Formats: sequence, structure tokens, C-alpha cells
Amino acid sequence: MKGLSRLLAIIRKEIRQLRRDRLTGGMIVGLPLLQLLLFGYAINTDVRHLDTAVFDGANSSLSREFVARLRQTQVVDVTRTAGSAEQLETMLRTGDISIGLVIPRDFDRRLVDADRHAAQLLVDGSDPTILGVANQLVFMPFDPSPASAARDAARPVIAVRPFYNPERRTPVNIVPGLIGIILMMTMTLFTSVAIVRERERGNLELLINTPVTSLELMIGKIVPYILIGLIQLAIVLLAGRLLFDVPVRGSVLHLYLAASVFIAANLALGLLISTAARTQFQAMQMTVFMLLPSILLSGFMFPFDGMPMLARALGEILPTTHFIRLTRGIMLREASILDLINEVYALAAFAIAAMTLAALRFSKRLD
Repeated sequence: MKGLSRLLAIIRKEIRQLRRDRLTGGMIVGLPLLQLLLFGYAINTDVRHLDTAVFDGANSSLSREFVARLRQTQVVDVTRTAGSAEQLETMLRTGDISIGLVIPRDFDRRLVDADRHAAQLLVDGSDPTILGVANQLVFMPFDPSPASAARDAARPVIAVRPFYNPERRTPVNIVPGLIGIILMMTMTLFTSVAIVRERERGNLELLINTPVTSLELMIGKIVPYILIGLIQLAIVLLAGRLLFDVPVRGSVLHLYLAASVFIAANLALGLLISTAARTQFQAMQMTVFMLLPSILLSGFMFPFDGMPMLARALGEILPTTHFIRLTRGIMLREASILDLINEVYALAAFAIAAMTLAALRFSKRLD
């Protein structure tokens, strides 16, 4: 009986501790709900509404009907037009579209010629999922002559031309995205835990009587970890090249410049977390809470264009979303950082906002 009473006393103590720890209590409820919402609503393996541009060289009633028929499949959303096939390739390289439709000038004649494809799809093959979806459109029924519909039912109307990953190798898509996930997790966790650990151990007492401002302290904490993040980037790039033959087709310098801004954004996020967490365990909990959306809503696992509108809006807030676009654009599509400058601006804005909030919340006193 004495053992049972001691056991019950320990249980009551832990329950009281959990009741006092509001953050942990919130995580107990928040994490299951977050996973349920993400997997139930945001994740959609039935990809639809991929951003698509069209070059209509024929500009005939049949070509317009063909584009309308493609829209009806709901696989593509024709959001842009192009003046040439080369312009479509530029849009693919900069990540503005996932699919480009080329309709040649002799489209009407090609429709009745069983030996030629009537149109061509230019596909961003760096994501095998998008390429697989595009292949579903190859046998889309479209016959201007109803009398020959039965004869041409199995005729491939569209030719698919994959770019950047014609072998459809999964590591080519995964490794550039994984760079963002690794850096996000380690940089955010390192920074948040380091600050909280110093507070727990009393090291911040040494800074109380110094003239260092909150902003200077925040920046001083970030700079060393930027170097650590760049070292991690080099390790992942080297391992990806040696083990999985993942290319870096663009400029390595541009990749490092993009990574520097991304690392700064995540370190600022870690500092912001450290101002809210009271223990190292809470800091780790909050990092995990941010990690799940970064994996599932950034386009790392599923095509970003195929997600619901609300999920895409939330994904646009996350720095990982913009960095994955940068890594895949530079490494696979040979884009320059200037081609993707809007993604850099988004990362810089997040870093400035998170750093400002962290500096405002940080106080050089012991609570």
C-alpha cells in the first residue's frame, strides 16, 4: 500500500506540473490536431490545377477547343500565354509554371495525321509526380472527326517532353528539397535551445551589465550558426553528388547566397522561439511544431500547385517553401538567383520580421 501511495503521489505531482506548463499542454492538443488537419486537408496526392502556360501557334477554333478540353480535365490551370516555345522553356526554368503546352501552327493538319502528335507538353520533370500527372494527358480524347473516333481512340494526341530529370530519379527531386528541411530543423533547433540553455544555466546574467543591445545580441548569436549552416550545406551537396549523382547545374555561389539568407531566416525564427520557451524541452517542442508544416506544405513531398488554396497560403509564409524553390531552380533547372529573386525577397522579409519580433521580446533581465 505504501508503494501505491508513493506512486499516486508522483502521478499527482506530474499532473500538477503539466497543468502549470501551458505550452506543453497546448502541444498535447495542438500536435495531433495539426497532423490531422495537414494530412486530412492540405495533403492531396490527386494532383490538380498545375500552373500551365500555352503557346498557340495555330490560333484556330480547333486549337482553342483543345485548350478548353485540357482545362476541363482540371489537371492544368492555364494561367499564362507565351509567344514561343522558347519562352515556355524560360518560364519552366524560373519556376513560373509546371507545364507548358506547345500547339504548332499546323495543329489542324496534325489532328488528322495518325503518324504525328498534335501538340507537345513541356513538363518540369524535376518533380516525378508532375511528370506522372502530365503523362495521363497523352491519350486525352480529342478528335474533330466523330466518324473516326473509334479508329483513333488510342492515339496519343500529345507528346510529353520532360525537362531537368528525364530519368525520373527520385533523389534528384528529394535531395535539393532535403537541404531546406535539414537546415530548417538544425538551425532553428540549435539557436532556440542554445539561448534557453544559457538562460537556464544563468549565463545571461553576464550580459545584464553590458552595453550590448538586444539587437546586437541577437545578431551576435546568429553569425556563428550561419557558418555552421553553410558547412552543413557543403556536406549535403557533396554526399548528394557522390552517393546519388544529384547535379548542381547552376551557380554554386548563387546557391550559397540563397542558403545564407535562408539560414538567417531560420536562425531568427529560432531566436523568436527562444523568447517564448522557458525550457529546452519547450524549445524542441516548438521546433517540431514548425517542422511539420515545413515538410508538408513547402512542396518538399507533394507538388505545391496541387494543394488547396488555404494550404498554399500557409505554405507561402514558411521560409522552407521559398528556399526549396531556390534549390531546385538553381541545382536542377540552372536558374540564376536573379531569376528567382522574389523568393530571396520573401526569405529576407521573413528574417527581418522574425528578428525584429525576437529583439522586441528579448529583455536583458532575469524574469
